[in-house]
Amino acid sequence: MPRELPRNIIDCSRRECTMKNRKKNTIYDYIVWFTLYSVIGWCYEVFLEVVVYRWGFSNRGVLFGPYCPVYGVGAMIFLLLVYPMIRDRKGKDKLIRIPLVFLLCMISATALELATSYILEFLMGSWPWQTYVDYRINFQGRIALSPSIRFGLGGVIFLYLLQPLFERLCDRLGEKRVRRIACIFVLIFLVDAVYTFVLSKS
Repeated sequence: MPRELPRNIIDCSRRECTMKNRKKNTIYDYIVWFTLYSVIGWCYEVFLEVVVYRWGFSNRGVLFGPYCPVYGVGAMIFLLLVYPMIRDRKGKDKLIRIPLVFLLCMISATALELATSYILEFLMGSWPWQTYVDYRINFQGRIALSPSIRFGLGGVIFLYLLQPLFERLCDRLGEKRVRRIACIFVLIFLVDAVYTFVLSKS
C-alpha cells in the first residue's frame, strides 16, 4: 500500500494548487473594492455620528457623495500588505493570525489617518475628525488610541469576512461587467473631485 503523505505536505500542496487556480485580480477589481470600502466607511462614520454620539447628520466624507475615500485607501493597504498573509490559508492556520492582522491593520490605518490629516489641512485648511481632541489619548487631534483600535478591528472584519465576499461578487459578475462598473465608479469620483475642489471653491 502507498504510504500516506504527512499532513503538512498535503496542506502545502492544497495551498499551492489554490494559488495556481486562483483568478488573478485586475485593477478593475481593486477599483470596485475601493469604492465598496469607501461607502462602508462613510456609513460607519454616519452611524457613529447619528446613532452612537447623537450629534446629528453631516456628510463625513471629504467629497460630496456618500463615500470616504480614506477608508478605500486604507482597505487597499490592508489588501496589498496584510491580506496575502491569510488569503490562501484555511481554518486554524488562518484564525491564529488574527492578532497579527489586527496589529498590522491598526498601525497602517493610523499612519494613513495621520498623513491624511496633514494633506487635508494643506488642501482645505482642516480635517473632518478634529473631534479627536476630546479623546483622552490623542495626538494633535489627528489620531487617537480608541479609533486606532477600531481600525484594527475593522481590518480584521474587512479581510476575514468582507473581502472573500467581494471577491466572489466580482467573480460572479465577470470581467466585462466589473470593468464597466469600475469605469463608472472612476467617472463618479472624478466628477465629484472636480465639483468639490474646483467648482465649489469658485
